[in-house]
Order: sequence, then C-alpha cells, then structure tokens
Amino acid sequence: MYKLNSLDKLAAILVLIGALNLGLIGVSNIDLVGLLFSKIPAVHRGVYILVGVSALYLVFLISKSKKALISK
Repeated sequence: MYKLNSLDKLAAILVLIGALNLGLIGVSNIDLVGLLFSKIPAVHRGVYILVGVSALYLVFLISKSKKALISK
C-alpha cells in the first residue's frame, strides 16, 4: 500500500476545500474563497490555481498507485 507523504495530504486537503466551495456555490450561490479573499485578487486566483494543480497531482497519484497494485 502506498504511504501518503505531506505533499499528498496537502493536495487532498486543497481538493476537498475546492469541492466544498463548489458545493456551496451550487447549493446557496456562496463563493467562500471569494468571500475570504475578494480584497486580494492575486490570492483569490492563486487559491483556485492551487486547487486545480492539486487535483491534477491527485490524478497522477491515483494512476501511479493503480500501476503499483497491478504490478504486484
């Protein structure tokens, strides 16, 4: 079994934050990231970029772990 390192855990947390934010937008039209960081547009955009990069990283991580399981 693959052991998660700190980067893996951080990526998972960021993706969860992004998913919860999208859920809030869908249910109640509240953009929590926008509310927290609307005064600093660079940080607001940076959070969304980090969430997207984290999602891509998790896709890579899942495909890597599936290959490790298949090769056993």
